[in-house]
Formats: sequence, structure tokens, C-alpha cells
Amino acid sequence: MSRHPVSRQPAANRAAVIIVTMPSFPPDVVAAVLAHMNTDHAEDNVVIVRAFAQPDAESALMTDLDTVGGSWVAVVDGRELVVHIDWTIPVIERADIRRAVTVMYRDACTKLGISPRLM
Repeated sequence: MSRHPVSRQPAANRAAVIIVTMPSFPPDVVAAVLAHMNTDHAEDNVVIVRAFAQPDAESALMTDLDTVGGSWVAVVDGRELVVHIDWTIPVIERADIRRAVTVMYRDACTKLGISPRLM
């Protein structure tokens, strides 16, 4: 027996509406994380962006984050490009952000064949 309700309407008569929302964190949490990442982990931002978005990034500034991933402005060949990279672990609470960024940074180091810095 199926646990899911089954629609008996023909497919042609059904309309699909998909609403996508990106749950976020309060502005003060986002601001604190961005300040920390861009001040204390500026080089880590570049490593993450080079590994997962723009291999030729000269610099990268984290500009936003939500429960799905982080956004950076990367400079490539003198041009600013916005990139979004999804987290690889679930991010629901504030404490999850640190774990997700740490995992992303270590995975980026592995992908680029560099040693992670001591944390």
C-alpha cells in the first residue's frame, strides 16, 4: 500500500507550481559570518572559489550565505564575477555554517592538491 496520495487526474489537466525559497539566517548572523570570513579567512575564500567555481580567481570576497550555500564575488582577469557554491553538508542552524565552511575549505584543499592551513 502506497503512503503517498495518488492523483487520479490526467496529466494534461494538472498544473505544477514550484516555489523555491532559500531559507536564510538573520541579517546580524550573516554580517558576522561575512566579516569573519573576509577578515580572518580571506585566503580560504580564494581557495574555495578556485576549487569549486573559478580556477583562475585572483581574489574572492564572501558576499552572502543561506542554508543552501555561500556566494562570493571573485575577480578573474580583472573582472568581478558572482559565484554561488552549495554546501556539501546540511546547514540549518548557525553552528552548521562553521562546519560547512570548514568541510568546504578542506575539500577545496584536497581538490587543489594543497595542504590546509592549521585551524
